Amino acid sequence: MIVLAGMIGAGKTTYTRELSKWLGTEAFYEEVEDNPVLDKFYENPKKWAFSLQIFFLNKRFAAIKKALTDDNNVLDRSIYEDALFTYVNTLQGNIDDVNFKIYLNLLEEMMSQLEAMPKKAPDLLIYLDGSFETILAHIKKRGRSYEQIDDNPELLDYYKLLYSQYEGWFEKYDKSPKMRIDIDRYDIINNKEEVFALIEEQLKKIRE
Repeated sequence: MIVLAGMIGAGKTTYTRELSKWLGTEAFYEEVEDNPVLDKFYENPKKWAFSLQIFFLNKRFAAIKKALTDDNNVLDRSIYEDALFTYVNTLQGNIDDVNFKIYLNLLEEMMSQLEAMPKKAPDLLIYLDGSFETILAHIKKRGRSYEQIDDNPELLDYYKLLYSQYEGWFEKYDKSPKMRIDIDRYDIINNKEEVFALIEEQLKKIRE
């Protein structure tokens, strides 16, 4: 299984779609369109942050259990990344310490269940890394109204804080082999062969 990781707007959904086509496997996407909490979170993060993280945690746990059944399934964001968002919301005061501990206990229980599965972890995590300016440009181009920073300095602060935490998260990630792709340099649509070659090289090293 291949897991995508990266900031909001990094291109995980596009990578997931293109990689699953290339590998001939199933794509597992983050629930956005049918998420009953996401737009509410952007309107009122202090009220809805904890509910959103519990919603995502539940969905990501279900998705990774299914995705782990095939070496080449592709997962658009995973349970391994979920705690980063919860932590950032805690730093911003959107989630209090009591609820953060509840979340961490639930996450720990879910992770222990993954350890009991025949396949316990991804084959490869791909971190899509790029400049903050590129991230904001992608968010603007995607056009989801609730994600836009126009006249919303609080949302911009959230993006900045989340962005600042990603490098440390990637360095600490140790559940599987990992690689970084520079999204300022590579575009999965316009540089498809180059991107696939990079990933194929990593998978070959891992599986030899």
